[in-house]
Amino acid sequence: MTRCCPLPCLLLLLLLATRTAMSSGVFELKIDAFTSHRAVCRQPSRDCHVFFRVCLKHSQDVISPEPPCTYGTALTEIFGADAESISGSAPIRVPFPFKWPGTFSLIIEAWNAESSGLDSTEKPNNLISRLATRRKLAVGAEWSQDVHSGEQSELRYSYHVVCNEHYHGNACSAYCRPRNDTFGHYTCDQDGRRHCHVGWTGDYCSDPVCAAGCSGEHGYCEEPGECVCRQGWQGERCDECDRHPGCLHGTCQQPWQCNCKEGWGGLYCDQDLNYCTNHKPCQNEAACTNTGQGSYTCTCKPGFTGKDCEVQTNECDSNPCRNGASCRDLVDGYSCACPQGFWGKNCEIGAMLCVDEPCFNGGTCRESAGGGYSCLCPLGYAGSNCEMKNNKCSSNPCANGN
Repeated sequence: MTRCCPLPCLLLLLLLATRTAMSSGVFELKIDAFTSHRAVCRQPSRDCHVFFRVCLKHSQDVISPEPPCTYGTALTEIFGADAESISGSAPIRVPFPFKWPGTFSLIIEAWNAESSGLDSTEKPNNLISRLATRRKLAVGAEWSQDVHSGEQSELRYSYHVVCNEHYHGNACSAYCRPRNDTFGHYTCDQDGRRHCHVGWTGDYCSDPVCAAGCSGEHGYCEEPGECVCRQGWQGERCDECDRHPGCLHGTCQQPWQCNCKEGWGGLYCDQDLNYCTNHKPCQNEAACTNTGQGSYTCTCKPGFTGKDCEVQTNECDSNPCRNGASCRDLVDGYSCACPQGFWGKNCEIGAMLCVDEPCFNGGTCRESAGGGYSCLCPLGYAGSNCEMKNNKCSSNPCANGN
């Protein structure tokens, strides 16, 4: 059993550890021509068949043909030893699940196939030729061509390194698979960089771009162009708070507040504290006074009454004029038109004497010591001049409800 030297073993472990990295590609080698100066087949009477083995290793100053092939190994199919069969053979593919290093050691072996299987490598005598070289190769689809001429054979071959699908970059180390689903919405460029579809953003283009002006704190979106408000917020841009339910004349800075506007009070700002200014209920130039919680009082100007001073008063209704004077209602008060011999606001002062016969209906006139007169009215008459006839029922003489 061949033992692994320390350095290759260490490199092998490192390569195995990188298999979880997001990188992958394939090394392809095509045999263009192969000629050998020694007899390839030991029994010329039989059909002669060959196959090739490729071994990729880390870069070595002295290339050892012994395993392990730290970068990978592959065998061709068995085909005829003629030039046409060899040149028409399919490329040898050596996949690698790690970041392509750029430099490597290449071993190409030509083997005589004694049987239909590939177990001929177990017999050293079946080895026709071996090429061991160190190369530097960048990732790309273009084929590099080379020729190796040895003492016994000549080998012409082409090779290149290409990235697997969805792997990009100069070392096949950038993984990017275009997608348009829940996990992302993007395309990929040749270097593996993601380019978001219109309306999406973020490292993996999974974050929708919300409508212009949408509040980043109080709004969100699940599709591009949306602006969905979080609980307690409203408006086209989700920048308006929801007031407390039932709030009538209030505002808010945070959800569920009800901060009353000037002149309003109560839990729901529904009590008018400045009813006079907001509603102007008092009429006819009356003075209005707020009494709180939506109530008020009106101070009426003379000549008006009612809760809102809406009723104009007639002061003559109280018969303020005396001695047969006539009353005239004014905006602010009244006036009495006194008959001859009377004066005063209500015509209550008499200036007549008994000689003027002021008493009516048979009344007896008497001179007053201080001037003026008084009338002694006969039965059935009253008034300062006995001008009014008494109403005999006014004293309620009837009993028992009559």
